[in-house]
Amino acid sequence: MSAAPGRSQASSPRSPQGEGTPVSAASALISDRQLDDVLAWRAWRPVRVREFLEDAQALANHLPAGGWLLNLCEDRYHFAVGFAAGLLAGKVSLQPSSQSPETLQRLAADYKGSCWLSEQPDAVPGLPGCRFPDLAALPRTVVHEMPQIDDQRLVAILFTSGSTGLPQPHRKTWGKLVRNGRAEAEALGLLKQPQTIVGTVPVQHSYGFESTLLIALHGGCQFSSGKPFYPQDIVDALQAAPRPRMLVTTPFHLATLLASNLPVPPLDLVLSATAPLSLDLARRTEERCGAPVHEIYGSTESSALASRRTLDGAAWQPMQAVRLEQEGDTTHASGGHVEGRVPLGDIIETCADGRFLLHGRHADLINIAGKRTSLAYLNHQLGALPGVIDAAFFLPDAPEGEEAVMRLVAFVVAPTLDARTLMAGLRPRLDAIFLPRPLVLVEALPRNSTGKLTRQALQTLYDQQVGDGQR
Repeated sequence: MSAAPGRSQASSPRSPQGEGTPVSAASALISDRQLDDVLAWRAWRPVRVREFLEDAQALANHLPAGGWLLNLCEDRYHFAVGFAAGLLAGKVSLQPSSQSPETLQRLAADYKGSCWLSEQPDAVPGLPGCRFPDLAALPRTVVHEMPQIDDQRLVAILFTSGSTGLPQPHRKTWGKLVRNGRAEAEALGLLKQPQTIVGTVPVQHSYGFESTLLIALHGGCQFSSGKPFYPQDIVDALQAAPRPRMLVTTPFHLATLLASNLPVPPLDLVLSATAPLSLDLARRTEERCGAPVHEIYGSTESSALASRRTLDGAAWQPMQAVRLEQEGDTTHASGGHVEGRVPLGDIIETCADGRFLLHGRHADLINIAGKRTSLAYLNHQLGALPGVIDAAFFLPDAPEGEEAVMRLVAFVVAPTLDARTLMAGLRPRLDAIFLPRPLVLVEALPRNSTGKLTRQALQTLYDQQVGDGQR
């Protein structure tokens, strides 16, 4: 395979003459894998590394011009081929966690020269793009060697979910992404026992990107092409995935899967992130799936930083070479695969053995009448009530120009309960000042594709369900 723009062949840190200018190291597009090894499962059949690379090269030659590639593919294999094609064509992958028209138009304006790749036609009106093609119909080149990518090269920009404001960009270089995939795979024991990954989370999101694609490219795992959402789809995808197999998911998806009472195929590992996982849900998942449940802690800014088996205790084990340093109330992450030195949004308590505890997000802390708590704590207490399927507290902003003290609101999905019963269950758990006024029963919460609730979505729900009656 010929070298593509922006891509270097493998090289030593210094020139062969040994005197002069240092040159960048390079890492393989896929680590420690032979061309005939299986990388993915697509339409119930295995896809080998060689076929994947040939698909990527064929697509690279087909993509429109431009330095930025807005990869909107929902199919995990399509996304992976698009990502690799961008690497080979010298493009940077733009990966928004939301695909709303407003978000896509803003990215197109901010990154001039962008093009898009999607299964849908005209995905970003007015922007050059490419509907994902029939790969078999494209001209193909036989692959004989593994492409090498410059470790220092910017290859992706991931965007925060916007849960506390507008989505923010975070730049990722190739060498750090390679280390990221290997560090997570090592933390989860996947380097010793690679698994077939079924993911319910979108691959554009940092969690899905790292825990379904990077640990396949650089942790020895295989991945299933789909993104099942409904319980029956998850069961079908797991049934089709060869063992050992792992489910990469969220607490929301897990709770919905268990509530369906469908028989879940035996698993070897369950991985959860994007929201706190309750001990009860972790215990029921292990009983139903016959596999340990682990969690990943991290952020778009920092990438994955630590892991834990939920039932083994509250402490988190940092990944290889990751350092956490305290400065006042703020914890900074650095080292290993972390890009630079990143301030974290969580309140962290370090332990003597090198592990750490999480005590909620700084942005979640609330102070009412001189008493403090966190939204995460309140949500945990409400979600622990029998019969509650999903729930969230929300503290609305005071109207502009007013000094009114706003009261907490709670939105609850509990089809078999009424508000009076729920409030009676909360009173022994919470200080009276934190009881919601009102508690609103809803059919569903407006979670996004990763199971998160953004403040904007909760504000919209508040305006619809409560509005001026609370003010």
